[in-house]
Amino acid sequence: MRRVKYFVEFVLRPIGFVVFFLLYGSGVLAQEPQEPLTLEGSIKIAMERNLAIHSAVEEVAGSEYRYKEAITKFLPSWTGQYTLGRYNAPAFVVPTPIVLPITFPGINTVTSRDVYSFSTNVSQPVFTGGLNLANYRSAKLGVNLSKASVETARRDLILQVRVGYFTILRAEKYLDVAEQQVKQFEAQLKVTKAFFDAEKVSMNDVLQAEVSLANARQSMAKAANDVSTAKASFNTLLRREITTPFEVVDILAYKTIPLSYEQSLEEALRLRPEIKAAQINVDQTRENVKVARSGFFPTISLAGNYSRSSDMWTLQKDLKLDNMWSIQASATFTLWNWGNTAFKVGESKVKVTQAEDSKNQLIDSITLEVRDAYLNMLLAEKNIRTAETAIAQAEENLRMFEERYKYQVATQTDVIIAVTFLTQARTNYYSALSDFNIAQAQLERAMGRMYPQS
Repeated sequence: MRRVKYFVEFVLRPIGFVVFFLLYGSGVLAQEPQEPLTLEGSIKIAMERNLAIHSAVEEVAGSEYRYKEAITKFLPSWTGQYTLGRYNAPAFVVPTPIVLPITFPGINTVTSRDVYSFSTNVSQPVFTGGLNLANYRSAKLGVNLSKASVETARRDLILQVRVGYFTILRAEKYLDVAEQQVKQFEAQLKVTKAFFDAEKVSMNDVLQAEVSLANARQSMAKAANDVSTAKASFNTLLRREITTPFEVVDILAYKTIPLSYEQSLEEALRLRPEIKAAQINVDQTRENVKVARSGFFPTISLAGNYSRSSDMWTLQKDLKLDNMWSIQASATFTLWNWGNTAFKVGESKVKVTQAEDSKNQLIDSITLEVRDAYLNMLLAEKNIRTAETAIAQAEENLRMFEERYKYQVATQTDVIIAVTFLTQARTNYYSALSDFNIAQAQLERAMGRMYPQS
């Protein structure tokens, strides 16, 4: 008993602790089962990590800075200048203000060869021919354009996530069908071997059943590989480690959208951010025409100047004529530039026409996109009903041939064909069901909807 107790206390228990810590350290015991991913959760993860959306949001910040910069063009600017000049002879300050190395009677001279000067200027634009106003409006439209780009990027990402999610579900359903086919062929092989042992069938039936089972296992292996590939692609879309294991909630179902094609198109033309962006682009090109036209008008501005000069760097010495100030109003005209301004206006007008054409082409493209998605959804809906009927017929067909084979009134080939028909019917059903959900997602994207809808 002492030896047994010694063995338990000093051998088995330490080994148990070592195994426990090894398993805990490797994550076998520490790793908790992960909850399956939902479609909404997947979209949230993608939204938070997607680089295209991050870049689009940054572009909004950049456009807001450009908008604020445009506002500053309406405000006065204030500049200052401090200079030091060294001359070959003592100088004095004259009102021009030009520093000359000459001495005039009656004027206090600067005894130093060094002259320090400070000047400041305040300038306020009064009229720019509409240039600043047009640039301001264009910058404001640019903010709205960048926000529309964010909305477009979000909708594109949501569609990618939905398609990727349903692709995983379709691959998993195909794997389930392949596993069912393997089980059916295993059961058939078992029955065939029993009949062979009872000398009711020939060895050819056994070989035929074994070949069918081997082919089914190959199909199952390919289906499993397709699931892994779909999940790796989905991990990449969510910007996670490509080998991260996960499961998804099965939401593969048939649920129609109670909308006609005309209602879908009307909603698309109203909600699509691309159309809003195209209209903003048209408005921006019109503002650019105003920018170009500003060259036909004079530029009027007000300016105030003050200057002070001294032979001391602190500018504190009280000298005559060392303080000067002025207020100026100026108007600048372009008298002749060989038609440069007119050519710019003409080019800007052409760009307005091109922007309007692009918008109309976009509307035509969206109309076709909605039509294709709507028809694809209707087609998948019809295929679902057909596939459901085909599955029921194929199941009954297989049941009948299996019973008939047991009584040797049907051949092995009949059963194999029946299993193949049932497998194909199930595959067609899940294909139609996934196609329906993907077409529905594409239709909602074409309509400009977000998912989940707010």
